[in-house]
Formats: sequence, structure tokens, C-alpha cells
Amino acid sequence: MFLALGVAAILVGVVVPDLAHGQAMTTKIDNEFVQRQFGKEFTLLPEFGVMLGDLDGDGVEDAVMAARCRNPLIDQAEHNYTVLDPYMTFYGYGDPRITLAFGDEDPKRRGLVVLVIHGAGPEAWRSDRPKAKYVIINLPYRELSVRKLNVGKNPKKLKQQMAIYTEESNEEKESSALYFDGKTYKYVPMGSSMEW
Repeated sequence: MFLALGVAAILVGVVVPDLAHGQAMTTKIDNEFVQRQFGKEFTLLPEFGVMLGDLDGDGVEDAVMAARCRNPLIDQAEHNYTVLDPYMTFYGYGDPRITLAFGDEDPKRRGLVVLVIHGAGPEAWRSDRPKAKYVIINLPYRELSVRKLNVGKNPKKLKQQMAIYTEESNEEKESSALYFDGKTYKYVPMGSSMEW
């Protein structure tokens, strides 16, 4: 699987205009927005910005945000989101009820999560009732972006789709991608940096 070069919008500011629909509507992305969508356990990490792109291929804009959380399972039912662990699933151990305990020992990285909102209707990810919401745990990231990824097993039939690209926080400076396969997010290791 190869990373393609297309890059989706990465927004660092706290107010996100809806330019795609030609509307003057703006959405302020702050802790209040995150806690309204996911619950009081979550704290937005604004230094990562808000990344936008169509992650599920339905033609509606989706949003990706970095956050910190003590326990994502607490508000799952009340706020109607799914907790996923694609990183540990790739390595054969994917039940978030178990892998939540496998969190990073480094206090700077403990509790890092990735929040994904799949948009619905003309308001997309801003909708009061988005199509789906996900909390991705145990992903060891230091940087996030949304870019195109070539997905498929046959090199002649690769399909391009938007994915969440990560620079991991390990010593090898590995990178990886998360893509939505229609049901869940899959983790794909992309190798180490060539920089010495």
C-alpha cells in the first residue's frame, strides 16, 4: 500500500468556515464542541488543528481531531460513538475494553486519542446528528494529517481514499495510516523515516 500525494484541509484555527457549501456558517472547535459530541472525559488538543476530508467515501466532509481522554468507554453509550483500537487490532489484540489498559507509560502521551466524526447531510460533521463518531485509542502519534492513501492488495487495482496519516511517537520515527474500510478503521504501517 502506497501513500498518494493528495492532502485534505488541515485547520489550525478554532473557527472552521463552511466553504464547501458556500455558506457563511462557522463552527468553533473547542473543548465545548468536543465535550458536546463526545463527553466530559475529553479535552481537545488544539495544537494539532482540525483535519477535514471525506474518510468514508460518501461525498460528505468528515472531521478528525486530536484529544486526550481518561476513559473513552464511560460516555460511549450516552454520546453514541464507537471506541476502536486499530493499532492493537493489527497486532492481534483489538478489544478496546482490554487494550485500554495497554496505554503509553509516558505521561506526555498517556490518554491520547483521535476523534473522528463522519458527517451527514448539508451540515456534514457539524450536524447535531452525524452519521457516525469514533474514538481511536492507543495510536502512538506525534503528528496527524489527512491524505489520500492507495488501498488494495492488487497493485493494478488500487483504490484511492482519504486516510488519517500519522507520524508515530516511537524512536524509529515510523509512520502509519488509518483508513475506513466501510465498517471500521484499519491500521497500516508505512515504515520508518529515511532521515538519519
